Amino acid sequence: MMTEVFTERCGSVGREPLGPSAGPQVRRLAQRWESLQRPHSNAGTAGRTRGWWCRVGCVRELLGAQELLPFHPGLIMDSDWCLLSPPGYQVTGVFMKNWDSLDEHGVCTADRDCEDAYRVCQILDIPFHQVSYVKEYWNDVFSDFLSEYEKGRTPNPDIVCNKHIKFSCFFHYAVDNLGADAVATGHYARTSLEDEEVFQQKHIRRPEGLFRNRFEVRNAVKLLQAADSFKDQTFFLSQVSQDALRRTLFPLGGLTKDFVKKIAAENRLHHVLQKKESMGICFVGKRNFENFILQYLQPRPGKFISIEDNKVLGTHKGWFLYTLGQRAKIGGLREPWYVVEKDGTKGDVFVAPRTDHPALYRDLLRTNRVHWIAEEPPAALVRDKMMECHFRFRHQMALVPCVLTLNQDGTVWVTAVKAVRALALGQFAVFYKGDECLGSGKILRLGPSAYVLQKGKSKSRVATEGPSDGPSNGPGSGPGLGPAL
Repeated sequence: MMTEVFTERCGSVGREPLGPSAGPQVRRLAQRWESLQRPHSNAGTAGRTRGWWCRVGCVRELLGAQELLPFHPGLIMDSDWCLLSPPGYQVTGVFMKNWDSLDEHGVCTADRDCEDAYRVCQILDIPFHQVSYVKEYWNDVFSDFLSEYEKGRTPNPDIVCNKHIKFSCFFHYAVDNLGADAVATGHYARTSLEDEEVFQQKHIRRPEGLFRNRFEVRNAVKLLQAADSFKDQTFFLSQVSQDALRRTLFPLGGLTKDFVKKIAAENRLHHVLQKKESMGICFVGKRNFENFILQYLQPRPGKFISIEDNKVLGTHKGWFLYTLGQRAKIGGLREPWYVVEKDGTKGDVFVAPRTDHPALYRDLLRTNRVHWIAEEPPAALVRDKMMECHFRFRHQMALVPCVLTLNQDGTVWVTAVKAVRALALGQFAVFYKGDECLGSGKILRLGPSAYVLQKGKSKSRVATEGPSDGPSNGPGSGPGLGPAL
């Protein structure tokens, strides 16, 4: 992963013309970005390219300040430098190594990615650094990942990594050790600072100390969805601190992936274009997940049981290998069965014969104490103790209308307007109000499934709740949930 850092060294920079030393490629880029700054007819966010992000052609001729860019082993970060460097700021590339791993050919993929990042910095003629957070990643991300799986939960290590590594360890390294004024990443997201007047007007002279002015903004900085809704990554940024967000730039927030690829091609980053996007859990890669996880957790054999008639259908190596909604591979059965519940006491996994079985659908959950991007809950939620908004618990899933109920301990109950499929303990419920990502909380308790309610049972059959992190108030005291563990 490679990131970028800005350090401001000159005062007011404004829009100086290109100097005589500017090369033809720089001049062509300058003209291209100049044309892109003209307002689009679409008043919405999609397709809009904002202000000074686009003034890149003359950057290499007018460097005056420094900024840090963390390289991601893919296209996203490698073309950012061309997009985010305003006149007067120097860009420095930094490669972060967070995991030691070998691919199927015995090659360390991190080393290969580091070489690619170094190549990009050579092409762009910017400084290059590398830093290792392997130990921190193990302690703060991977250990948590294993602990959550051992409890039968479904963790999201990408959200945890952004919180503890990229926007904490690396952020403080950039600011404290390298003297950076800002950190830029290749996440597809935006902030409210980028919509301020100074970033919008084409001919306005940039004020002295632009980044420092960002730090002094009194209102909380909002995290906003990217223009490219399909690539939007605010889901993974929902636990980032307000301090880090104030000094973070998202130059790709107003662009599409195809446009970013075009920029990479124009800047001779062809080896980057050939890289495939990383999908799934980064440290698992192409390996079989079951084989990978059993290297770290002891097998805990249990039974596959039909939720409809309690018939034992087969055995498994550990309930932690399965999450709700997943297809269960049961030997000797031709028809597909799907995981609908798990018994943490006995280690049994309950399955149902249909992917749309009512046992997979719930409309109620409770989170731990919510991390609010603004550091405080929305005013309407504090005032009324309830608020309508939307949420999602998987990246790229459609937003679900819901009602939040705020508890005294900072946890929230989430009541979905319509039952949703495959809610699982350990996932993050990420909340949205319009384009704004409000924050997120880890799911620690689930309401009864539609199947349980249809059967008229008073409580769920198995573990639909996790360890309590404090007293709970609100709708959770109703039938079907039972006492908190």
